[in-house]
Amino acid sequence: MPLGTLDRTPPPFFKQGPSALSKLIVFSAFALFLMVADLRFQVAAPVRAALATALYPLQWTVLQPVQMAGSVGQYFTSLHEAQRAEAEAVQRLTEQAQRAQQVEQLDQENQRLRALLDMRARIAAPARGAQVLYDAADPYARKVVIDRGQTHGVEPGSPVLDEHGVLGQVTRVYPLVSEVTLLTDRDQAIPVLNTRTGIRSVAYGQAGADGDGLELRYTLANADIEEGDLLTTSGIDGVYPPGLPVAKVNRLERRAESSFTRVSCQPLARTQGVLHVLVLDPVGKALPASPLVEPTPARARRAPGNMPGSPGAGVRAP
Repeated sequence: MPLGTLDRTPPPFFKQGPSALSKLIVFSAFALFLMVADLRFQVAAPVRAALATALYPLQWTVLQPVQMAGSVGQYFTSLHEAQRAEAEAVQRLTEQAQRAQQVEQLDQENQRLRALLDMRARIAAPARGAQVLYDAADPYARKVVIDRGQTHGVEPGSPVLDEHGVLGQVTRVYPLVSEVTLLTDRDQAIPVLNTRTGIRSVAYGQAGADGDGLELRYTLANADIEEGDLLTTSGIDGVYPPGLPVAKVNRLERRAESSFTRVSCQPLARTQGVLHVLVLDPVGKALPASPLVEPTPARARRAPGNMPGSPGAGVRAP
């Protein structure tokens, strides 16, 4: 049989009901009817409630991994924020501690400067302020370098003070800086006066490993001196003005086999860590010039009694 004569339509046995278009129209109308009925009469509300109740365990089980992942992420985020906040708090605390130390240091510096100003007001000699730059490089000497030199009017031999008392003496002057030798240096000596007894003496520098100090040498064993006596400058050397505090007697060593007493003194000035000082003009500048001594003539005039033929010839005039 030729292929063109075959009937291509399916037999009635394979027909499956209405067409797809009919189904679409019917179900669309039914869906529209349900939406209108639910909107008007809430007929599907019990069905939704029952389905929601039946599906809640399944929904809870499915959401647990998501919630756990979110909780873990939130935990790490909170931990990171807490660590960052702690680091910021520690940094702020460190900055506040540094500021507190700076404030305390500035307060101490202001107190020392005020004490220097008070001492400057009590001293009649001209004075200028200076700042200590650094200690001298020589480990066997007690010297510091200040930021005032020849261009600022500093002269060799100028006394140097801090807010407590005499610190030392200018020994070298450069154009912009000066070198100050402290009282505790072995080569330094300063005339002092015991304010309690009025006895004069000379204090020598005594630098040592156990601490720097001063020593009153050649003090007799029966000398009237006690621990705690205040020593001030006597002013007889023409360098230091009189009445400046120098040291206090802190130890006496009397020995039976020696006729002298070893007297150790503690300087009142801060020989270590001093920052600001006063530089005075040498007292010798303010002293009047010494009177001129007339030269002695080659031949002394003879007194009238020594003239030849005079009544008192041969008698030396008084």
